[in-house]
Order: sequence, then C-alpha cells, then structure tokens
Amino acid sequence: MATFLYKLGRFAFRRRRFVALVWVALLALAGVAASSASTATSNSFSIPGTEAQKAFDLLDERFPGTSAHGATARVVFKAPAGQKMTDPANKAEVQKVVAELKSGSKQVASVVDPYAAKAVSRDGSVAYTQVSYKVSGMELTDEDREALTGAGEKAEGSGLTVEIGGDALQAAPETGASEVIGVAIAAVVLLITFGSLVAAGLPLVTAIIGVGIGVSTITALANVLDLGSTTATLATMIGLAVGIDYALFIVSRYRAELAEGREREDAAGRAVGTAGSAVVFAGLTVVIALVGLAVVNIPMLSKMGFAAAGTVAIAVLIALTLIPALLGFAGRQVLGRKVRKDKAVDGDKPNMGTRWAGFVLRRPVVVLLLGVLGLGAVAVPAASLEMGLPDDGSQPTSTTQRKAYDLLSDGFGPGFNGPLLIVVDGGKAAADRTTKDIRKLDDVAAVMPATMNRAGDTAMITVIPKDRPSSTETEDLVHTIRDTSGDDVYVTGTTAMNIDFSQRMNDALVPYLALVVGLAFLLLMVVFRSVLVPLKAALGFLLSVVAALGAVVAVFQWGWLGSLFGVEQTGPIMSMMPIFMVGVVFGLAMDYEVFLVTRMREAFVHGEGSGQAIVTGFRHGARVVTAAAVIMIAVFSGFIGSSEQMVKMIGFGLAIAVFFDAFVVRMAIVPAVLALLGKRAWWLPRWLDRVLPSVDVEGEALQAKDLAADHAEGERELVRA
Repeated sequence: MATFLYKLGRFAFRRRRFVALVWVALLALAGVAASSASTATSNSFSIPGTEAQKAFDLLDERFPGTSAHGATARVVFKAPAGQKMTDPANKAEVQKVVAELKSGSKQVASVVDPYAAKAVSRDGSVAYTQVSYKVSGMELTDEDREALTGAGEKAEGSGLTVEIGGDALQAAPETGASEVIGVAIAAVVLLITFGSLVAAGLPLVTAIIGVGIGVSTITALANVLDLGSTTATLATMIGLAVGIDYALFIVSRYRAELAEGREREDAAGRAVGTAGSAVVFAGLTVVIALVGLAVVNIPMLSKMGFAAAGTVAIAVLIALTLIPALLGFAGRQVLGRKVRKDKAVDGDKPNMGTRWAGFVLRRPVVVLLLGVLGLGAVAVPAASLEMGLPDDGSQPTSTTQRKAYDLLSDGFGPGFNGPLLIVVDGGKAAADRTTKDIRKLDDVAAVMPATMNRAGDTAMITVIPKDRPSSTETEDLVHTIRDTSGDDVYVTGTTAMNIDFSQRMNDALVPYLALVVGLAFLLLMVVFRSVLVPLKAALGFLLSVVAALGAVVAVFQWGWLGSLFGVEQTGPIMSMMPIFMVGVVFGLAMDYEVFLVTRMREAFVHGEGSGQAIVTGFRHGARVVTAAAVIMIAVFSGFIGSSEQMVKMIGFGLAIAVFFDAFVVRMAIVPAVLALLGKRAWWLPRWLDRVLPSVDVEGEALQAKDLAADHAEGERELVRA
C-alpha cells in the first residue's frame, strides 16, 4: 500500500493543477446539484418491527387523512387569579383563538374546541386546545409557527396566560454558527501548532471543501433518499473532524520529510505513502463505525450513518490527493518562518512529546494505574444509566413549551402530557372490552371513549396515565397493556414510540459494539501486525467511552455540577446518546491511535528499540494528536451553550469523551502499556502472520528503495574512483 500511495502522492504533486481543478469541479457540481434540488419536505421517522410503528401504519390505512404522523400543538390557557376559563369573557377570547388557528395555516388539519371537548380542568383555571397538522414539525414553515404563536399573543392582551407546547414548535436544527466558531478555534490551534499560516490553512481549506462536497450531495439527494434534516448536521460535524485530522497528519509528515532533506516531490510522496496509509485505515474504522449504525434497524439512523460515512470517504480521498497537490503550490511556505530562515531541522530538539514519553517510560506502572483508576472512578455513575427521550418536561423552565407542560400537569395531572393511543383492530365490541379492561389497571388516570373509523372495524382510544411520560410507572403501564391485551390491540403515541425507540437502542448497543470493535480489531491487526496492540486499543476505547457516559450521567441525570453547564432539569439520558457516542468517538479515537502508534511501529520496524520507538512516535505525533484533540473538544464544547437539552448533552458527552480518549488513553495509558510490554507488544503468531494480508503501512518498501538507491550510488562512486 505504501508504494501505491507514494506514487499517488507524487502524481498529485506533479499534476497539482489538474488535481485541484478536479476537486473544484466536483465542489461546483455538487453545489449546483444542491441549489437546483427541490427543498426536502420529508423527515419521516419510523421504527420497523415495533408495536408503536405497526399501530401508526394501521392508523394510516384505516383512518386516512387523520395525519397520524403529523405535528401537534397544545395551546394552554390559564385564567387570571380569581377567574375561571368558563367565564364568558375568557370563553370568548379562547373561541377567537380557535377560529384564528383554523384559518391561520393551510397545514392545519383540525383544531379542537376546548369547551366542546371538555378540555377544561376541574377547578376551571386551565383549558387547552389541541391543534393537529397535516405534516411533521420539521416540515412546518416559519409562517406556520408564527400563526400559531401569534394567535396566543393576542389572547394574552385580555389578561389570559397563554403557553404553547408540542412538537409543532420543533424547528429544524440551525447550522453554521457553531461550525464557524469551531473553524476559528481550529485556525488558531493550527497556527500555534505549525507556526505557518499556509500550513495552518491547508487542513481548513481541504476540510471545508470535503464537507462542502459531502453536504451539498446530501442536500441534492435529500428528497430522493428521504434524508432527515439532522443528516447534514452529523455529516458536517464528522466531516470537519476527520477532514482536519487527516490533513494534519499528511502536512505534519510532509514537514518532517522536508526537514530530513528530501526534495519536495519525494517528501509529498513519502508523506502520503506513510501517514497516508494511517489515514486510509483510520478512515476505514470511522466508516465501519458509521455504517454499523444500520444494525439498530432504524432507517433514519442508518441513512445518517451512510451519509456521514460518505463524507468521511471524501475526506480520505482529499487527504491523499488534494493535500499533496496544494503542498506543491505552497512550496517551502508550509514550513514555519524560523525554520525557513534558519534552515533548522524541524523536530531535532526534544519537544514536549519527547519529554512526556521519557517520563512514561520511567514510570509506566504509576501512569497506567492513575489513568485506569481515574477513568474507572469517573465511569462509576454509568452503572445507573437510565435512557429515554426528552419531552417538553426537560426543556428549560423559561421556554413556553415547559410552561405549557407545567400548566397541563397542574390542571389535569402529570400523565396528561404523555397520553397513550390505543388502536384496536376490531369492531365496537372489541373496543368496549378493551376500554373496560384498561380502566381496571393501576396507573391509569382516565380512558377516553373510543373513536371508530367509518368502516367500523378499527377504534382509537386515548388513555391518560397517572404519571409523567418519562416515568418508569408510565413505561410499566405500556408494557402491562401490551401483555394483557390481545394481538389485535396496539399501544402507540409519542410516549409509546419513545419507549420503543429507547428499547431498540438499548438492545442494539451490545451488537453494535461487538460489530464495530470486532471489525476494527481485525483491521488494526492487519495495520500493526500485532494481537496485543489492537486489543489495547479496543479496551482503551471502551474505557474512555464508559467514563464519558459516567460523566454524562453524573451531570445530566444526577445533576452534579449541573449549574456549571446550564442543566436546568435532570432526567434520563437521551436513548441515542450511547450509540451515537460510540460511533463518533470510536472513529476519532482510532484516528489518534493509528497515527500515533503507526509511527511507533514504523520506527520499531526500521530498527529502533521498543522504548525508543515510543519516544519517536511521540516526538512526531504528540503535537499533532494534541492539536487535533483540542480542536475537536473546542468544537463539541460550543454545543454545551445550547438551550436545547439534547444538543447540550451531545456536546458535553463528545467533548469529555475526546478529552478522556486523547489525553488519558492515547497519551498516557497507551505508552505505559507499550512500555511494559516491550517487544512483546508487536508479537504476532507466525500462522496468523501468513494469513493476514501485508499492507506495508510502515513504508518498508520505501525504506528498501532508499537502501537500494544508496547502494547504487555507492557503486557508482566506486566506479568513478
């Protein structure tokens, strides 16, 4: 592989104008396709095989036009002190709002009159109207939401308190600001790392080009492939992360090759042949992690994984071709000013990485114990992990969604915010029997009369639990109804769908881990020609992820240091969090592992002792890995400031996971373990060595080429003498 990539790097360097033109053309083509594509209108969410999904499908079939998947909003009214919502003046104001909501948007399917539907609390202080839409919350326009909020604002002028909850206010995630902040921080870190504006700019430019191509392609195909609105966000985040990382690796190695006195074209070829090999395998591990999301069997997640994996593949190709091409344009400007001026050899002097590696080699047991015990202590709260999906009750107390949630809880009971929808595949008799059976169950506050379809063969029954939607009591109630009812009775609704989603994610976690870690173990075994090094890499990754989950539980579930991170409401951890963290962090962790340890392996194969190989790996790789990790931590930390609890949790979890993995596992535990293992770290059974393909990540073929060239030059010198 090293030889092929060496030739590819030299080709890209020589034909830099052609290569650069190709990538610019691809970016332009993707941009044109994205701008000409129709706006994505679908953001479907389904969980195939679950009871909640079967019920939704049955509703679509038997109750056509009811928009079972459409957005809903609850406009909640509270009367002034001493008044009731049934007072004539207040009633008139509410009916004005109902009329305005019916005519305010073309997407409104129905608006319920709270007085006709008896949606007034027993004490008369609270009433609500439910608005159903024909489309999902993500498909509603700003005008639709303004019509919703504007109707309530007019009623507030009469003295009523009006708050709005429901997924109709759920807007598509905004992108751009956090990415700009991340890129700015990345520029500063890269400038400090390389000491050259040109060298710092290359990773940023190429990462942005890669993300531009990937996201534009996703936008162009969004309607055709039914890609969710979060797909481009995930692709942007992952694409920026790996794009900057991979370019860092190539540029850093190119500078090192120049410092050794090589010609620029040869240095570019060798940078791609050696660091480029690490990039290829690091990229493969990320692709495995993202494509592996398909095992969860949730189409939305699978599509997000495939789209992000495509962006990663683009980042790898750009690192192998566009980077050497741009290095050809950059000349010696890629070196720091001091290096260019003084002709100093970059990396000759012991740097911080060299000194740290020396410290670990002297005290490997102490470093290993401190690292493992420290992460183990942080991981303890993970044993208490409770998973669920956030609802309006987890919103900040200042939001209208949370205020509406609290008003409904006070007026109608906590379970009113999470009604269960029972779908009976049968006639009136079956519906009456089901209603009677459910009323007998504990934790049921109320059961609404059944609504039959026109054919009279299917019924909908609304059940109000006693407890809040995310409580274990409500979850137990869902399971009890399913276990005690017949095969023709289905439980669905947002609450039941959230429970099924959490269960699906929980069941998929172990198979997903086994698939991702197992395939990556085999891949790393091929890269490092070792059994113990991949095993160490996998175990270290698991340790950092569990520790990060422990930190998330401590902050967001237990509330420790919650005020420091702006956590206003504790609750269960988002169901998607563990698998999402595994996929993203695994990819980044393997980037650092492959780049750092490949350089150690390369030094060991080329004759250095096991201890000196560790020092060499850190001398060339510690600064680059540190810079990449700091950039990623800064980018992810930017999301902690979000008012959205889910976004805040993802930002915190990914930032702390990268910190643990880069600085504790890769920079401390990895060299300590390798120091204790010595030469045994690179042990591989002979039979396995024969079976595994040889990919020459260390560039042995290039080393042999150097020796052959030196030998030929020596012979020519003898002939001339």
